[in-house]
Amino acid sequence: MKQGTIKQILLLTDGCSNHGEDPVAMAALAREQGITVNVIGMIDDQATDERGLQEIDQIALSGGGISQTVFAKQLSHTVQMVTRQAMTQTLQGVVNEQLKKILNKDTGMESLPPDTRGEVMEVVDELGETANLEVLILVDTSASMKSKLPTVKEALLDLSLSMNARMGSNLFSLSIFPGKRKDTEQLLDWTPKLDSLTSLFSKLSPGGLTPTGPAIREAISQFKKKRSRKGWLSGGDEYIEKSV
Repeated sequence: MKQGTIKQILLLTDGCSNHGEDPVAMAALAREQGITVNVIGMIDDQATDERGLQEIDQIALSGGGISQTVFAKQLSHTVQMVTRQAMTQTLQGVVNEQLKKILNKDTGMESLPPDTRGEVMEVVDELGETANLEVLILVDTSASMKSKLPTVKEALLDLSLSMNARMGSNLFSLSIFPGKRKDTEQLLDWTPKLDSLTSLFSKLSPGGLTPTGPAIREAISQFKKKRSRKGWLSGGDEYIEKSV
């Protein structure tokens, strides 16, 4: 398999969407276009909205990704874990499809002998270290997120450090919702580093509705805009479009 690009949307939120398109439908649209949608739900020690928790799981399921609900203090570890698990999950899906083609039957990794399966997983792990990674981070900045934003900032800086230890290239983009004048606002265009988050987060003024669906829709368009420009990859590199 050629070196490819794994594309993820990482959604950080603590509440129910209440404006615009259905976020579950938008996550399904992202998946169709080869973009995995992962969701981290941030909760307080207080009672949590069950509808919000259910929506978090449904968005990730529809987007072919992973969902985790955590207390803010656990966020840094969780962001890194979810990002890496989603990479492995996507690669496993790609490898499964390749195996089915090679074996000419509807069998995947689970049907392989244990020793062979272990060898395949070693290949998946290696691909996870060498594949190019694009992560568009969507941060909920509605009023209830005000006290959590400093933790979000630290978690994303930790993610940057962790991902930069990989052999593959990383690109990050950061958008918030709601924006000052529209549903979504891009704070950081595609970059290999998240270091500038320190100044960005200090300027945020949390408040307003929670347009999660429109935010995911706009995130999809950001991937399209990026691919329409002169890419950061050299010619001939293959994109991994398959999510599981």
